[in-house]
Amino acid sequence: MKNKFLKNIEWSILICCILLLVIGMVALYSATQDNGNSELKKQIVWTTVSIPIMIIVMFIDYNKIAKISPILYGILMIALIAVLFTEPINGAKSWFQINEWATFQPSEIAKIAFILFFSYTLVKLQNGDKREINRFWKLLITVLIIAIPAGLIILQPDYGTLMAFIVSYIFMMFAGGIDKKFIILATVVVIIAIPLSYLYILPEHAKTRIDVFLNPELDPRGSGYNVIQSKLAIGSGRLLGMGLLKGNQTQLGYLYPKTTDFIFAVIGEEMGFVIAALVIILYVVLITKSIYVAKTSKDDLGSYIAMGICGIFTFHMLENIGMAMGLLPITGVPLPFVSYGGSSLVTNFICIGLLLNISGRRQKAIFID
Repeated sequence: MKNKFLKNIEWSILICCILLLVIGMVALYSATQDNGNSELKKQIVWTTVSIPIMIIVMFIDYNKIAKISPILYGILMIALIAVLFTEPINGAKSWFQINEWATFQPSEIAKIAFILFFSYTLVKLQNGDKREINRFWKLLITVLIIAIPAGLIILQPDYGTLMAFIVSYIFMMFAGGIDKKFIILATVVVIIAIPLSYLYILPEHAKTRIDVFLNPELDPRGSGYNVIQSKLAIGSGRLLGMGLLKGNQTQLGYLYPKTTDFIFAVIGEEMGFVIAALVIILYVVLITKSIYVAKTSKDDLGSYIAMGICGIFTFHMLENIGMAMGLLPITGVPLPFVSYGGSSLVTNFICIGLLLNISGRRQKAIFID
């Protein structure tokens, strides 16, 4: 049984994860020369913590994990409330300060709790028939499950993480068989809501980010500074890069924050187009393999969990790389396995553990329509 489980595992997912982690470590080594490689050392510590957690998650049947998801969801919602009473860091109340060098971001782990609980609830609501999810009152339950963490995250505020939750929800609802009319209705609501949110809901700093995204030259020494420096860094790397420890924007302090939001710019400048393209290819493989795991899962629960994780990785990859290249607004979303961040790294490894868990228990010949 154990041999069959290990044979079924989609090991390419883990390989992509390790390669991205290695590239991230190399980029962090170069980007943290000015502070004695502080973030790199912390990232190594978090990696040694995350890998055993991934292995534990990989071997515990995901059905058993899903059964305790209501408890996990409840605990994380309490944590999201509690974090609102902390001192803001970089303008957001998103972190608990553990000690002088470590923080904990509950919204990261809340992604896992949400995916597990929402997948578990979706299966219960369908009761064996995917058409059941299109009943109005059942749709309201799914909206409530996403609305609670979404509302708490807005209060922090952390709009990047909010969008990660929403994209994950959309991926799972799509896999759950939501009717096309609701997709069209939601699209219309979003189209109407975007300009209204910009005019009446978004705070001034969020509006400024959007304005600067559309035209960075509006404030080249203020809000537009980071994205201009990021684009300069990526462009100056050309095909093979300027070499480790030799990037102008990276080493002279023009690129900020270079270990989190703009780590892709460090890779583009010092390692060049070849490695930057490799990073994108690795994410594409990771995402497509996640979809494959969802399609070949032995049950709907595994399929929904895999699709929720796929949504998280898809959004983070597109948003982080997009904002580094000036194609999307800056939201402070980290690049999975590459950017510095303990909570993010633990969360990402748990996601990988769940994907390996689901793939090991699948029936490869069976595809879910």
